[in-house]
Amino acid sequence: MAKKILVIEDDKFLRELISQKLLKEGYDVSEAIDGERGIESAKIEKPDLILLDLILPGIDGFEVLARIKSDPEASEIPIIILSNLGQKDDIEKGLNMGAVDYLIKAHFTPAEIIEKIRTVMKE
Repeated sequence: MAKKILVIEDDKFLRELISQKLLKEGYDVSEAIDGERGIESAKIEKPDLILLDLILPGIDGFEVLARIKSDPEASEIPIIILSNLGQKDDIEKGLNMGAVDYLIKAHFTPAEIIEKIRTVMKE
């Protein structure tokens, strides 16, 4: 059975680019364009992994991370932050809040993002 990945990203181009790449690699992909929908999807769909942007309309990615991690039904889902925020403080904050990895968008190609996902999911 294909592993399911939830992509929480408001940038349509990037969201579609990553989703297409994940689909080609055989993953089942679900998308959310804002934090509220991302939290809902995490609870309902229970994906195997979440790719989370931090700058989102409505509630930001840190809030999404906090809410998912505090939800007993969703807290075990590994979350990789994928963001343009590259400050050391942001990275430390994300990791301290429970993210398993923090990728800065400009530094990673879609192929490298897939590699990170595989590593986290121990594939």
